[in-house]
Amino acid sequence: MVAESLELLLIHTGGTIAMAPGPRGLEPCPGLLEAAVRTRLGATDRLDCHSFAPLLDSADVGPGHWNRILDLIDAHPGRPVLLTHGTDTMACTGAALDRALAGSGRSVILCGAMAPLGVDGVAERSLDLALTLSRVPESGVRLVFDGRSLPAAGLVKQHSNGPDAFRTIPQAPAQAPTRRRFDNRLLAVLTLSPGLSADALEAQLALLDGAVLRLYGAGTAPTDLAFYRVIDRAIRAGTRLRAVSQCMLGGLAPGTYAAGAMLWAAGVENGGAETPETALAELWLG
Repeated sequence: MVAESLELLLIHTGGTIAMAPGPRGLEPCPGLLEAAVRTRLGATDRLDCHSFAPLLDSADVGPGHWNRILDLIDAHPGRPVLLTHGTDTMACTGAALDRALAGSGRSVILCGAMAPLGVDGVAERSLDLALTLSRVPESGVRLVFDGRSLPAAGLVKQHSNGPDAFRTIPQAPAQAPTRRRFDNRLLAVLTLSPGLSADALEAQLALLDGAVLRLYGAGTAPTDLAFYRVIDRAIRAGTRLRAVSQCMLGGLAPGTYAAGAMLWAAGVENGGAETPETALAELWLG
């Protein structure tokens, strides 16, 4: 049953959806998104709006911003949440919130667009759907984009500028995390590539407290023994390493190939079918 009135928490971080033309191209337009939401609410609806100042390009979003979002959600218990966000790190924020809020029962809807409000109608269509879904809140974190609703866990941005920019890869259900906030550990996603030397990998890991390793295929890596010695030393020194596949679908299958077997023996964690974004959130919260 649709609720008679809506008590909504709007967290506006920025993004293309609320930009307008400026002298150097599209730039944030304070007040645009808030006004668009208010005109879509009924007389008995209540809106609590928290807009980032300055509004963010999503390329600048990181763990500190996720913590701020989580603090706002906690400060408004029981409210459905509409979170507007840019597309470039939408998958990272979706995975982070999905994992951090697991078991909380909260309903969070992420919303964004490839073109601003007032341009082609796509942003308006997504905003309308997001508000409709907010009236029948469903536990979990979702993305509303291009008029579709997708689980936020496993989001992949598959097109840099097309309206159908996102798809979602099924992920294992999130478990209540050990912690619900993101600390200041230095974590990163590292991708194996032909010619990557053991020295280059060691230099990267020396600066990190943990990393997601994007392996080839079902979980293979170079057979260079120096490469494995770097991995072994890093793990022995306390660096957590979690592996995922560079392939969008299929995930890892340890033991399928000899190339890579030493990774698991050294203690690299198997991320299975996790996206890099989900694996990164698991490292941060686990």
